[in-house]
Amino acid sequence: MKEAARQIRRASRALWVTAPVAFCFLASAVLLSQTLKYPKPPDPKNGKQIFNSGCIACHAADGKGTPRSIAGFELPDTFPDFTRCDQTTAEPNSAWKDVVVHGGPSRGFSQIMPAFGELLTSGQIDDVIGYLRQFCTNKHWARGELNLPRALVTEKAYPEDEVVISTAANASGAPGFTTDIIHEQRFGVRNQIEVDVPINAQDQDHTWYGGVGDVTLGVKREFFSSLRTGSILSLQGSVIAPTGNKNRGFGTGTTTFETFAAFDQLFPTNTFVQFQAGAELPRHTDIAPQTVFYRTAVGQSFAHDHGLGRLWSPMVEFLADRDLVDGAKTDWDILPQMQVTISRRQHVRANLGVRTPMNNTAGRPINVVFYVLWDWGDGKLTEGW
Repeated sequence: MKEAARQIRRASRALWVTAPVAFCFLASAVLLSQTLKYPKPPDPKNGKQIFNSGCIACHAADGKGTPRSIAGFELPDTFPDFTRCDQTTAEPNSAWKDVVVHGGPSRGFSQIMPAFGELLTSGQIDDVIGYLRQFCTNKHWARGELNLPRALVTEKAYPEDEVVISTAANASGAPGFTTDIIHEQRFGVRNQIEVDVPINAQDQDHTWYGGVGDVTLGVKREFFSSLRTGSILSLQGSVIAPTGNKNRGFGTGTTTFETFAAFDQLFPTNTFVQFQAGAELPRHTDIAPQTVFYRTAVGQSFAHDHGLGRLWSPMVEFLADRDLVDGAKTDWDILPQMQVTISRRQHVRANLGVRTPMNNTAGRPINVVFYVLWDWGDGKLTEGW
């Protein structure tokens, strides 16, 4: 009972540190949140007329695609079925508009999709897309606009199909690096599983050692999303297995349970804020301390060609960690970075940043952090270039 009381007091002190900052960001999101707007609201009725006058020949009245016996050609594997919410909701309107304006090759899709940028106005294309969105009748799927650029550390709220290879290398102190191989897979409307396998290499007393770290298995569930307000909220629970060598500093030596909340806010200017707060709770606190953590990423996305081209997303993260032990202080880091899309389909991206300790710098090196991300839900790694 005494130990439990001490843990509660430690958690309370940590909350006094993190809660005011969290409140400021959440309050800002509520106060600044606006309805995502077009130059004019899309008119699905007008979009239906345009669709029926031309698009229906290939895409059929039901949006599933015209059968080969009628169309006279073999439909490519990437041909969309607009009634499949799992296929269509993950794509933002900008991706659809790029294909309509510039044709299928603009995103590495089939050559048979012609370009309509010289035949239709921007507003007419928005109307067509507004009509196409009506084919998905299950409104519980979070829209792809809420799938914000992935920060280097802060977890986003959107359930995703991704493979990420992320490396943090010491730029000061003893040479060493950790590479995380992360697999994320969506299942159902709101859920995602995540597997994170860290691989460590470090120079210890002029001898290099390597090995697998503590492996994480997590489940994320999205509880709320709204395209109108640009908001999405998820919770995740994970089990971190003690697979790493504790004596080499590659693991904690005990099973750890991790839980966190992730809240993302997108603004009409393509500015975004991502917020994550949680705790790591080891099974044996005499081996490893309980920890609370707080993450915030603030960024802005830019794209040429009226928002349809290559996407650049500069971000800065503010990272805080605190052990729940007597006398512990909160470690604060800052992590500026830049994410850029590599493939034409924008399903392969890279990010590079530098993580710098802002206080308690003893024994905490500066890290160069980078990743390569493959959104495999958008196609094969070799496609879309």
